[in-house]
Amino acid sequence: MPYPEMMIHGMRAELAQLGIEETKTTEAVEDAVKNTEGTLMVVVNSVCGCAAGGVRPGIAMALDKSPVKPDRSITVFAGADIDATDTAREYFAGYSPSSPSIGFLKDGKLVQMFERRDLEGRPPFVIAEALANAFAEHCSKAETAAN
Repeated sequence: MPYPEMMIHGMRAELAQLGIEETKTTEAVEDAVKNTEGTLMVVVNSVCGCAAGGVRPGIAMALDKSPVKPDRSITVFAGADIDATDTAREYFAGYSPSSPSIGFLKDGKLVQMFERRDLEGRPPFVIAEALANAFAEHCSKAETAAN
């Protein structure tokens, strides 16, 4: 049974306010993967404390400070967007389901994965630095002029 929306609304809003698209359906995830040229950041959001204390603030810091960013960013909510989350995880081949997690897809192929074990217990600035490094490695420099 999914989490009640009133319980997770604020957690969703944290990422939506950063311009990360909510993808609540399988179709929305598939559309994002198939119709994004370049790098797609896929965030599996969660109700856990590590998402609240480290991951969401770390994502905000990385997006604010990085000169390059993914071409597109989407989020699914584990425990709420069940089908969308399952679809997103299909692109994380070789990794066990975990939440929170962040995958980077380039032209539909996974190029980097941050599992819960890579995120849990780390302060936001450490997560932000790791994400900024992923942005620098996988995102095109041409985006800098547009951001």
